[in-house]
Amino acid sequence: MHLSEPFEPSESYNLQHTLEIPSHVCSLAFGHAGHLFTGSEDGTLRVYDLSSFKVLKAVRGLGSEVSSIVCIKRPNTELRDVWLACGKRVMKFQMDSPKMIQTAEDALVVIEVGEESSEDDILNEIAINANKTHLAFCMDSGVVGVIEISTKQVTRMKSNHDSVCGSVKFIPDRPREIVSGGYDTTLRHFDFLLGNILSSHKVSSYTTIGGMALAPPFVMSMAISSTGLVVAGTADGRVWIGCGGYKKPASKAAKKKRKWEGLNSDEATEIKVAEGPIVALAFDDRDTLTLSTLLGVIMRCTLIFDEKEGSVALDRTWQKETESIEKVNALVTDEKRVIIGGLTADGGGVFEIWRREGN
Repeated sequence: MHLSEPFEPSESYNLQHTLEIPSHVCSLAFGHAGHLFTGSEDGTLRVYDLSSFKVLKAVRGLGSEVSSIVCIKRPNTELRDVWLACGKRVMKFQMDSPKMIQTAEDALVVIEVGEESSEDDILNEIAINANKTHLAFCMDSGVVGVIEISTKQVTRMKSNHDSVCGSVKFIPDRPREIVSGGYDTTLRHFDFLLGNILSSHKVSSYTTIGGMALAPPFVMSMAISSTGLVVAGTADGRVWIGCGGYKKPASKAAKKKRKWEGLNSDEATEIKVAEGPIVALAFDDRDTLTLSTLLGVIMRCTLIFDEKEGSVALDRTWQKETESIEKVNALVTDEKRVIIGGLTADGGGVFEIWRREGN
């Protein structure tokens, strides 16, 4: 299935602000609505005020790129605490520290998750569960694991991806289950307390009418909606949407299914949306998806779920190209903004803030 061309946009976003920084933007996260956390290749975290676009706080000299950021609210402070994925370590900082600029020595918690003997044990993404008790992580080596925050215990899953694992997410309403996506073109569903695979799906190669295969369908990005829809972005410009775990928003009181079947290929849809890799995906509500290609095509789509057929369609509502970003690394979105980060043509870092117009 392909997205239809042309289309009539039903949303409007304008570029509000572009900010360049010395090193590639590798990761983005919202603090509260007025704060943006950015992680860079040079091992720097910056917290920006989104009204003045000034840096409020920073952490420098971390030694490796800040590949992923998780923000956590703490009472009596507007500045969120932050967990960072940095090299082989997961680190925690309190950003309401009196220091304007912190260093690695100021970390409250440092957890070594990579093995010294493995050059590929470099962190890509971290995620936190709804109860704020566990962090999931994934690595270049294909390893997927979980950290129990209270004890700092690190548990690796019993099976690895065969190549780089770049994405990991907790499944809503499934306290002990996570999903990961890798460059081995596979999505895996784990019970992280047991370390076992519960289900998996291998994304098939996409071929053109002439029978030529495009780029391998590496899983480059992933998002899960609050209703249990799984979306994976591939290197050959597709989104794979798993519908088997879908849960009606109004059915919270209903009995939960014994098994989550979000990776069931019989209840999945593949849609060709672009010619380049889909490197970033994010939900800002239960059915609105924002995505970006590597070269900066930004797209917003409403997911329309057909419960009878067990399938989903994409209704594209807005599309633009980034103006200053040569290659995209990260994306965050809320009800008012889409923020894209990456690198410029001359190798510096940059992020663009696109603001929604109207209601």
